[in-house]
This record gives sequence, C-alpha cells and structure tokens, in this order.
Amino acid sequence: MSSIKKKLRAKTRWGVIGIFVLLLATVIFDAPNLFNGWVESINNKTGIGIPMVLDKEFALGLDLQGGAHLVYQADVSQIDVEDRGDAVEGVRDVIERRVNAIGVGEPNVQTTKVGEDYRVIVELPGVTDIQEAKDKIGETPILEFKKENIIPPRELTEEERIEMDEFNKIARKKAEGYLTEIKNGTDFEEFAEQNSEDELSRNNGGYLGFISSVGPYADLYSWASSVSDGSVSQELLETNQGFAIAKRGGSTDGDMEVRASHILICYLGASRCEGANYTKTEALAKAQKIFEQANADNFADLAIQWSTDPGSKENGGDLGFFPKEAMVGDFGEASFNASVGEIVGPVETQYGFHIIYKTDEKINQNIEAWYLVVSTKSELDILPPQDPWMNTGLSGKQLERAEVVSNPNTGAVQVSLQFDSEGTELFKNITTENVGKPIAIYLDGEPISIPRVNEPITDGSAVISGSFNITEAGLLSQRLNAGALPVPVEIISQQTVGATLGIESMQKSLKAAAIAIVLVMIFMIVYYRIPGLISVISLSLYISLTLALFKLIGVTLTLAGIAGFVLSIGMAVDANVLIFERLKEELKLGKSLKTATEEGFIRAWSSIRDGNISTLITCALLIMLGTSFVKGFAITLGIGIFVSLFTAITVTRVLLRYIAPWFKEKGNMLFLGYRPNKDAK
Repeated sequence: MSSIKKKLRAKTRWGVIGIFVLLLATVIFDAPNLFNGWVESINNKTGIGIPMVLDKEFALGLDLQGGAHLVYQADVSQIDVEDRGDAVEGVRDVIERRVNAIGVGEPNVQTTKVGEDYRVIVELPGVTDIQEAKDKIGETPILEFKKENIIPPRELTEEERIEMDEFNKIARKKAEGYLTEIKNGTDFEEFAEQNSEDELSRNNGGYLGFISSVGPYADLYSWASSVSDGSVSQELLETNQGFAIAKRGGSTDGDMEVRASHILICYLGASRCEGANYTKTEALAKAQKIFEQANADNFADLAIQWSTDPGSKENGGDLGFFPKEAMVGDFGEASFNASVGEIVGPVETQYGFHIIYKTDEKINQNIEAWYLVVSTKSELDILPPQDPWMNTGLSGKQLERAEVVSNPNTGAVQVSLQFDSEGTELFKNITTENVGKPIAIYLDGEPISIPRVNEPITDGSAVISGSFNITEAGLLSQRLNAGALPVPVEIISQQTVGATLGIESMQKSLKAAAIAIVLVMIFMIVYYRIPGLISVISLSLYISLTLALFKLIGVTLTLAGIAGFVLSIGMAVDANVLIFERLKEELKLGKSLKTATEEGFIRAWSSIRDGNISTLITCALLIMLGTSFVKGFAITLGIGIFVSLFTAITVTRVLLRYIAPWFKEKGNMLFLGYRPNKDAK
C-alpha cells in the first residue's frame, strides 16, 4: 500500500514538473525576445551556441495592422439562377488561390449577396497600396467558348409597335410642316440649321458635302441622281435617318465602280457555305475546271448551273456596279485589276473560290447635297442588338491544365488547353453539333480566336492561337492555371484601412484585459486562499498555452478575436470557481482535504461540462454561419474553452493533489470552508 502511494505521489510530482515546464516553454514561445536576449548573452560569453527560439509573430487581422479592402461585384447575368451561388463561390476559390500563391499574409476572401447582387470581398492585411493589392490579385483571365447565335431576334411587342408607329406619325406630321415652309420660300439652309435633327447637317446648315452611291446617304444619292442641279425635293424622302427634305447641288467625278458577275464554289468550312458538297481541294479543282470552260457567252449559264451564291445565282452571277471597298479584299482587287470582258480566277476568299467576269466599269459621280431630317424610329432602334455569339457553358472553370506549345507547321506560339471530365464531354458535344461552323474563344470579353470545327473533338483538348510571343503565352498559361474566373467580376469598392485606429484599440483592449486578469487573480487568492493561488498558476498556464496555440496554428487575431479570448479567460476562471465552491462545501461537511478535493472535482464536472458544451455548440454555429469577424471571435473562444478544460480539470487537480499532503488531514484556514471546531472534536 505504501508502495502504491509512493508511485502515485511520484506520478503527481512529475505531473507538477510537467506543468511548470509547459508554462515556461509556452511563455518563452509567446515572448521569445527576453529569452533570446539571455541566450545571446550567454553565447557571447561562453561560445557554447545555445539555440534561440523562433520569433514567430502573431497573425493580426485587417483591423489591427491595416491593409487593403476590395469589393468585387460578379456579373452572373449569363448564369442560370440556380447556379449563380456556385459560380460566385468558384470566383472566391480562384481569387483565394491567387492571393495565397503570392504570399499575402492571412488574407480573407469571402462572398456575400446584397439584394440580387453577388459580391466577393477581399481583405489583404499588411497591404496598404491599393494598386499593389489589385496587381497581386491580378486581372485573372475570363475564358469562354461561344458558338454562333442561331436564336432569331425577338419581334416587337404590340405595345412597342404602337409606340413606334405613334412616334413616326408625329415625325411625319412635323416633316410635312417643314416641307410646306420650304415650298413657301423659306431659306433652306437657315431652316435646316434651326430644325434638322441630324447633328452634322444642323451644324452645317444642312450641308452634307459630296455624297456617293455607297455609304450612309445612298438612298439620298438615289434621289439626287434623278434630279437637276438646284432642285429641292417636293415630297418627303424616307431615308435611314428619317423623313428628309433634300436639296441638290453640283456634281464631280468620284471613284471607279465595276460591274461584274461571278461563280462561287464554296467548300466545307467556308463562311456562309450551306450544304457544302466539296472539300477545299475539291472545290479548287471544280472552280479551276469551270474557269477553263467559261467565256462571255456561257458564263451566265455556268453561274446558274454551278454557283453556290444564292444571291446572284439566278441572275447569272451578276452583281451590278460596286465600288472596290464594297467587296472583300481579294475579290475587290481581282475585279478592279481585270480588264472589261476578262474572266479571272479562281480567286479564294473566306466564302470559297470565285471565277470573276468583269463586264463594265465607270467613273461614279459624287453629288453635292443638303438635307433637313426629322428622325424616325425603326425596329432596330427599339430592339437590343443581337449578339452574334451565344454561350456554350464551356469556360475556364472546366479547365484542367494550360501550357505553352508551338504550332508544328508554322512555329507560332500557342496556348494548349486540357479540360477536365465535365469540360471534355461539353467540348465534345459542342464540336459535334457545330461541325463546319466557327467556335469563338473569348478571353476577357474579347474574341482571340475563331477556329472552324472540322470534326468532333473528343479528347478534351483545344488550342488558343492568338498573336502571342513566348512571354505573353507563358503569362496567359500561368494565369489560366492559377484559375480562370467562371464569371466576370468588376471592382466596385476599394479602400485602405489604416492601422492606427486598430493599434490604439488593441492597446486599450489588452490593457483592459490585463487589469481584469490581475483583479481576478487577486480576488481568487484573497477569497479562496491556497486553491485561489493554484488557480492563478492554472490561469497563467491557460493564457500562455492559448497564445502559443494561436501562434502555432496561425489564428488571425482581430479585435473580435481578442474579445473571444478574453471571454474564454472568464470561462476558465468560472470552472475553477465551481470546483472551489464544491471543495468548500465538502470541507464544511467535515470531510478530509483529500476527499473534499476529489469530491469537489467530481461534483463540479457536470456543471463545467454542460456549460462548455453549450458554448462550443454556439461557437460551431458562428463559425459555420458567421462572417469573418464573427468567425474570428468564435474560433478564439472555442480554442480557449478546450484549453480551459485542460487547465481547470487537469492542471488544477494535479496541483491540489500535490499540495494536499502538506497540510493537516482536514486542512486549515488557508482553505475556504475549513471548520476548526468540528475538526477539533
């Protein structure tokens, strides 16, 4: 029996030693400067080389050390309503990875929804230069794959059509009044300056200069070419700009115009080629064969038989007169360089191969003109412009890897993309449905490549072939690998948070906490005496151990976090109070000090357990549902509770067990609850 007691006593003794070693170690870890200074002094004197303690700083939040606060708004207009939350979470993950990769200390990236707006809030402690902060986040690329928009534009609603008709009715009535005034002899130029609704003509007294058969005034030119010099229109002219009253001046030689016919042979993959029957090679061979057969007599018949241009086929390929700039580059060059009556070809354009028959040419006349216009509305003025491209659902979020490669044929630098399983399946479906059609690759809202799909791509790979050099391609690849944003974001708020207010607040908070801790310690010693002194040791270990864990884990301390820590100190003291009150009650019942100590811990445990569990549940809910500062409060409070359970239940008990044999069996006046009279019996 004596041997067992000795073993228990030795075990308790080692426990006490461990407690003080832990207290010393955590204090040194929390405040290493003093220890390191002492070690340095010894090393300098003895040269024995005692290692120093790593001086790890506490992680301070934005409110304590200052930094950058950025708010981005996500454009989720192109995302289905049910997928918007996931898309914005994807944006947060991408920005978080990018910020973490560049080593910003303790960044905080979170999402929030304000009304219907989705936002991403980025806090970068220690970064005081807003531009630097934006640069560190970077212009993360937005990668999108789009296909041709085949959805027909919507028609005017009945209400819109009535509104448009009413507007044009009023415009016509106004224009008719102006026409009457001009017919009655009002000065045209002065009247146009006062009343024309076209800015150019109003500022110049209605003068437009010399106009040609092409361009914005083609319809006005058509009227002017049919009347003599000095004529004023006697009826309202319906132009693209609105109801017009025009006046003709003189004329002068303008640009050359050519009249030509053509036979088009398009091929699979050519622009606007419907129902293609030829590959590119076959189309060239067919065009060459037709060119060799063609002459002035049979050209129209060959065009009707073979041309794939539905607009001119039935006219024997006749395109009428046209200026050079009205045609695509190679076609315009070939038709203007040919002689009248000459047949040239095959000429390749984006539409296929052309055989061109130049039938006439003339010098166009440019005509001097004035006009007064009253604006009207058309469907185009009311309906929004139709986007020629539509989203496919394939974007940077399905990107698995990007790398720089070179085209084996041309040596051009390209960026190769490899999609994940979802992206591979999506890309396969897109390319299968769009064989022979273009697919646009957009980067940051701009099309950088519009390749044509020749066959379905099933391996989930694609290539961006922009005008890159090695550096640009490498940077793009790096940014894409870091994470392409699934939706565009726009910065809507940026500010620098100064550290002055935070430091002042922290100093006041720490001062208040220190005063409170000292007062609590004094109270515990005065009221509970020896157990109170033990609680002070336990509380000291609690504080030093908790701060060491904050350092070691990397908990970001904010003002809210410090509040959580201070609150947990109160919880730790509360556990000791419960234990000592039970100890007091047991001593009053006349039990021995040893028995009263053990009974005190057993009877207090249920209250301590229930109180701390309920607080931990609250902390868990705050961490799951709260924002950054609330989470910081809950994390520090939760860690503090776990540590307080260790110090209150284990440390205090070991110390009390160790000192109990130092006193009489039933204690003395140094223990609250001691009853000397009963003890004397």
